[in-house]
Amino acid sequence: MNYFETLRSKIESRQAVAGVVGLGYVGLPLAVELAHAGFNVIGIDVQASKVDSIKRGESYVQDVPTSVLKPLVDAGKICATTDFGAVSKLDTINICVPTPLRKTKDPDMSYIVSSCQEIAKHFHAGLLLILESTTYPGTTDELMLPMFEEGGLKVGEDFFLCFSPERVDPGNPKFQTKNIPKVVGGITPKCTEVGATFYRQALETVVPVQSTRVAEMVKLLENTFRMINIGLVNEIALMCDRININVWEVIEAAATKPFGFMPFYPGPGLGGHCIPIDPFYLSWKTKQAGIEARFIELAGYINGQMPHFVVDKVQNALNDHTKPLKGSKVHVMGVAYKRDIDDVRESPALDIIHLLGRRGAKVSFSDPYVPQIHADGIELKASSDSEAASADCVVIVTDHKVFDYPALVKKAKLIVDTRNALKGIESGNIVRL
Repeated sequence: MNYFETLRSKIESRQAVAGVVGLGYVGLPLAVELAHAGFNVIGIDVQASKVDSIKRGESYVQDVPTSVLKPLVDAGKICATTDFGAVSKLDTINICVPTPLRKTKDPDMSYIVSSCQEIAKHFHAGLLLILESTTYPGTTDELMLPMFEEGGLKVGEDFFLCFSPERVDPGNPKFQTKNIPKVVGGITPKCTEVGATFYRQALETVVPVQSTRVAEMVKLLENTFRMINIGLVNEIALMCDRININVWEVIEAAATKPFGFMPFYPGPGLGGHCIPIDPFYLSWKTKQAGIEARFIELAGYINGQMPHFVVDKVQNALNDHTKPLKGSKVHVMGVAYKRDIDDVRESPALDIIHLLGRRGAKVSFSDPYVPQIHADGIELKASSDSEAASADCVVIVTDHKVFDYPALVKKAKLIVDTRNALKGIESGNIVRL
């Protein structure tokens, strides 16, 4: 049987049943786009709460409104299960599971391995598998391929294996799953071809590359580029602070150059599921090849020091107002890792809250998207913005658009602004990063 032609025909006619393993920030938006393209989609997730939510047509992902998800569920285009036995019904599988770092900053492949082990129990000829989880170059061919060839099926003939890096930017209204160019690379040319054909049915632009390793490296380059440049501008911010120069004005002026400069902005630290993590996958892999990733390690150190710098800034600002940090009320505005989203993964706000607490501050927070924090040993419920008026110091950590900054300046005794959210506002109670 010619599995390549059969599968390609099924995909192009939308007769293929598409599976998505991992229904989080990456998997659920992808499932929605595949369903919109005409595929029947089966989502698989080990968290029963996510599966139950999808069965009700209720979205838990900010970029997927319930008003979009529910009609697809009601029409039978999307269903969800915790049972990997559904693999026997699938023609394609996208694996979108977490790939965190361990405390030692080496990759935690356990989610990928466990997913592949479960898939392998129901594996069959004619399947297209695409890993989307960010990982180190070599994961797809070194780790996954042997697991699926073990039963005697041959890649590129009996089944097809690709890697395609997710490029989700939560909360971005302009670029979402459908219109972000999709890179895909396969183990063999036929794998790449069928993988690219699959994505072309649902997404606007597909960029084939020659191998899974190239595709894996693409994502790491993208986020290492951002991480290192943010590390550079954070170091510039530290320098400017020491010699009393407004770093925001420096960046704004430099950005007027029409060539050879791209503005990056300092902040309280790095957060999210990509930039603080992905470069260390590359660092770990290159160490195995005897190469030291010095830029990555240095940028990681500088970015990791920014929460400490912010807390020092708060302590010094209070000291200038004749107050000690210990015993003072400090109110944190915004705890999501970036503006206008509800995601606190790796958020620098968590480090800042933890460090403030260690120095004896009485910490509260407000965030319109995050009602409570249960992470990194922190158990806090959000307060109203009115807490800012009674606080000894307010720290703007995440610059959500809904915050009323002019009103904040009027009512707060002291503000440490880590995001330049108060740009253009001059007041004696503002201390800028």
